[in-house]
Amino acid sequence: MTKRRPPGMSNQEWVESQIKLAQNQGEFDNLPGAGKPLKLADQHDPDWWVKDFIRREDIEAEALLPPAVLLRKEKQQVHEKVRGMRRESEVREYLADLNKRIRLSIRDTTGPVVPTGPVDEDVVIAQWRMERPAREPRPLPSEQHRPRKKSLWQRLFS
Repeated sequence: MTKRRPPGMSNQEWVESQIKLAQNQGEFDNLPGAGKPLKLADQHDPDWWVKDFIRREDIEAEALLPPAVLLRKEKQQVHEKVRGMRRESEVREYLADLNKRIRLSIRDTTGPVVPTGPVDEDVVIAQWRMERPAREPRPLPSEQHRPRKKSLWQRLFS
């Protein structure tokens, strides 16, 4: 705990004496960032602290975009997204959810207005079907001729 400033000493002198005392005791040795240059802000950039925070915390810049812009980017990448889906019901569910969010964004516009219309589900599903590899038909159970397994009694007495 620091002591009180003596009555005849100015604030600046008091602070300087406290710093010198701490230096002599070695309290400033081995601090993180020791020996590295200070990063001073660019005088002309008022948002330097935001940019530094984004870089330091490794935040994706896309997370900072307005929702309308994010929806437009998602609409542009819809074919890549549905390409990895396995079932048509999964694709339809995703497209219905995307269209719902787009309609909600159109209705409740806040921020910049980015024209984004709903996705044509039939076109996307038709392209998804064309990109899917042809499935080989499964053999019917009657076509498979497996030898019938013998019961325990048949194996014991044969």
